[in-house]
Amino acid sequence: MVLPDRAQPQPATPLTRDLNAAVVVPDPATDAEAAFAARGLVAPLPADFTVAKDGGGPLPAWSLEPFRFLTGQAPDTVNPSLWRNALLNMNVGLFEVVTDAVYQVRGMDLSNITFLEDPSGSSREIVVVDPLISEETAAAALALYREHRGDDRAIRAVIFTHSHLDHYGGVLGLWADRALPEGVEVIAPDGFLEHAVSENVYAGNAMQRRAQFMYGSLLERSEQGQVDAGLGKGNSIGTSGLLAPTFTVTSELAAPGIVHAFGPVNIEFQLTPGTEAPAELNFYLPDVRALCMAENATPTLHNLYSLRGAQVRDAKAWSEFLVQSAAWYADRSDSLFASHFWPRWNSEDAPETIRSFLTSQADLYRYLHDQSLRLANHGLTMTEIGEEMDGAVPDSLAGQWFNRGYYGTVNHDSKAVYQRYLGWYDGNAAHLHTLPPEEAGARYVDAFGGADKVVDIARTVFDNAKTAQDYRFAAELLTHVVFADPTDSAARGLQADVLEQLGYQAESGPWRNFYLAAANELRVRPVDSPVSLPSPQIITPPVLAAMPLEMLFDYFGIRLNGPNAAGQPLSLGLTVTDGIPGDPTTYTLRVRNGVLVQESGTLDPATTDAVYTVTRDGLNRLAIAQSTPEELVADGSLTVDAGTLDTLDTFDALLDTFGYWFGLTTP
Repeated sequence: MVLPDRAQPQPATPLTRDLNAAVVVPDPATDAEAAFAARGLVAPLPADFTVAKDGGGPLPAWSLEPFRFLTGQAPDTVNPSLWRNALLNMNVGLFEVVTDAVYQVRGMDLSNITFLEDPSGSSREIVVVDPLISEETAAAALALYREHRGDDRAIRAVIFTHSHLDHYGGVLGLWADRALPEGVEVIAPDGFLEHAVSENVYAGNAMQRRAQFMYGSLLERSEQGQVDAGLGKGNSIGTSGLLAPTFTVTSELAAPGIVHAFGPVNIEFQLTPGTEAPAELNFYLPDVRALCMAENATPTLHNLYSLRGAQVRDAKAWSEFLVQSAAWYADRSDSLFASHFWPRWNSEDAPETIRSFLTSQADLYRYLHDQSLRLANHGLTMTEIGEEMDGAVPDSLAGQWFNRGYYGTVNHDSKAVYQRYLGWYDGNAAHLHTLPPEEAGARYVDAFGGADKVVDIARTVFDNAKTAQDYRFAAELLTHVVFADPTDSAARGLQADVLEQLGYQAESGPWRNFYLAAANELRVRPVDSPVSLPSPQIITPPVLAAMPLEMLFDYFGIRLNGPNAAGQPLSLGLTVTDGIPGDPTTYTLRVRNGVLVQESGTLDPATTDAVYTVTRDGLNRLAIAQSTPEELVADGSLTVDAGTLDTLDTFDALLDTFGYWFGLTTP
């Protein structure tokens, strides 16, 4: 195909320049968030700070060097409010939250890693909180901490505050041998393992592909590219792992006054299921009057729905847990820290800083919940509610800079509330069974009189735009042409230009990244040959090793090609060796009616086509198409106990492998 002539990012249009120029941001000298972000710096990271990837490779696991351009006033290609947030997120290094008690490393990954010390000073043991995405960055952060707080700081426990990768993935990097030492506790909320595994496995391929757009992973770091991810600079790309919890925080263990000692550190827990993550907790340090809010309260409006794809979050529950946090801990806290952004502190001049922050964010999520449903009950659809809610949040909430939409937005969070209660269908029968985008695009183009006509109309709208809505309409027109004929270079080029301007205008980091990544896809992604980039490993060996077998067989069922399997019923028995303690060792798998049915604890050779003994590692490799049945036999991971290998070969042939580089803005 011929790529569009304008394959490079374009400058801001006059409309984008005017819209961005109208955005008012606080004076840095009086910006309370800027003061909080800078406070407590012990050791800054150098501007070219880089963490190499284990095993080498062309890209580092993490680098701040590409963000050197982030200085001075906002360029006209970046919303000034997002630019402000991007600058504040460049307060990076080791920070002191509570003297001789709580320290954080910020700027080594999307999230923060926190180190809890003995406030009495009598013990050198520490508790580590949320060890980042990658083992390489976690190891580098621990090294920085020990450089300034002592090499003899031994880890007594690790806390995973919730079930998202950026809060547990680097855990094995905390030890040189990448193994959990005996006696070290791994603390996590009830339901952690189930949700950590299912999120990264069941829909992991689609979710990770979309996450590349959301975080701008493939975009250049520049004034016309990625400037921030909204709640951090971006994701590291090192080695990720997972450890199963040894101490699960259940509701019986989480309440004020119930104190748990992990080495020298005393902790109270608050469980907050169904908030920012399906399994999440906050915790309180009574000895130093410090409150950790995990990712439930940070200086941004968060996502009720993540653009990478996720289950919709419960705004009502989120609000209620924040109210509970304020009731339990606001009067007992002098400092508040979280797993992203910077801490905040009460002071003599502002003794209610923590309480007002918690209650304001609680009220914000409750406002989005209640008002979205009020409008739904008036008959407004999801899209209409998003438009109505934009600009409708009271200034007492929207005027707080810690409530701005740097990550979530009022628009898409309001839609999430609608989706949670009413689902995808808006009640309009014309939307009940719409055509797929390729067919709809072809029919729209034909109705308009051809692709050239549609492109001409869209170009006129774009060139004469008076509002951002004009750009949105032009993008909608052009998507029909692109899906009707993805080789139409004029439509692709113009839609890229349009989406790019919407990205330049966005206050939300994920919105900007999605728009700019879409423009990049339209400009450079060929449609007549496969993408040559290597596919990332979505399901890592440590994640597989932590999965209960029931979930592993669920994943086999997701890979099963139902139409092909419908006419090929089969059954096989498995004895699994070297499995997770507590898992059954025998299973029967049956393919019937195009679905995979698992029966644990049963194995009857008389009712199965074949029986095998397989190691857990071998089964893991089969699950991710890393080994064939023949290869498992050859390396001793699989033996045939009854029947032949043909049954397993047939089953393996019915399993899809998922291509990674599918289009999002293109077919």
